[in-house]
Amino acid sequence: MEVLQLLVSGLANGCVYGLIALGFVLIYKATEQVNFAQGDFMMLGAFITLGLTNAHYMGLPFWVAAPLAIAIMAVLGYLLDFFVLRHLFGQSQTAVVILTIALGFVIRFVAGLIWTHEPQTLESPLAIGDINIGGLVLGRADVAVIVVTVLLTFFLYQFFQRTKLGLAMQAASQNQMAAYFMGIPVKRVQGMIWGLSGAVAAVAGILFASKGAIDPNAGLLGIKAFAAAVIGGFGSLPGALMGGLIVGVIEPFASYYFPAGYSQIAPYALLLFVLVFRPHGLFSQVRTKKV
Repeated sequence: MEVLQLLVSGLANGCVYGLIALGFVLIYKATEQVNFAQGDFMMLGAFITLGLTNAHYMGLPFWVAAPLAIAIMAVLGYLLDFFVLRHLFGQSQTAVVILTIALGFVIRFVAGLIWTHEPQTLESPLAIGDINIGGLVLGRADVAVIVVTVLLTFFLYQFFQRTKLGLAMQAASQNQMAAYFMGIPVKRVQGMIWGLSGAVAAVAGILFASKGAIDPNAGLLGIKAFAAAVIGGFGSLPGALMGGLIVGVIEPFASYYFPAGYSQIAPYALLLFVLVFRPHGLFSQVRTKKV
């Protein structure tokens, strides 16, 4: 039973990592760029929801505040691409990496100014109560995290595989010039994918905040989520989720069976192992790019 409890806890944490990793993969699939501020997007989405929901801020109902926060983060993602990233068109990937790392610092600083650096708790109905199944205690927040993550991953996978917009996003990633000549509005498509990534980050933030207290440094979870995306296969949506689950499950078991500190390095040890023996990731979708 104790092992099952560790497993469920790890799966719930892994789903949060997986959702952040989905944001990495979404942007990479459409633009071949890496957004190292994705974890900070998650943290900002959580704090926006907290600001809209908690009684000592705006006090809106949770089920009104959550969709509103998701919409705000989607708009912020689109505006980031429209006003900043489009001006880097033609620049090296290094420029985008440096920009997003710097953006992460700015987001953490601004969040600290507005909501302080003290841990705060989201007044979420998902955080109330537990579910007891034969002695196995499941928090409602953990169950919600797992269910929402699975549904969102399935939706995004179908979106990329079966819709014209999803296919257009993949085409723009493969060859922007060819996609432009085929009538695909490349810049608008890239803006939409940044908006979608912001919305996914907000969902991750809401679920993460429902599990416990948050502070601006919660954005650093993006580092583990990046490791999860690489382990699963950068460019694979199901791989991002599976990589997050693997990282999430490794942590509690490493903490339980090994001395203190090993749980923090276990995901990165696995990352090194995967990079050496399977560089494309455990669930990669390798495609040949035609020129």
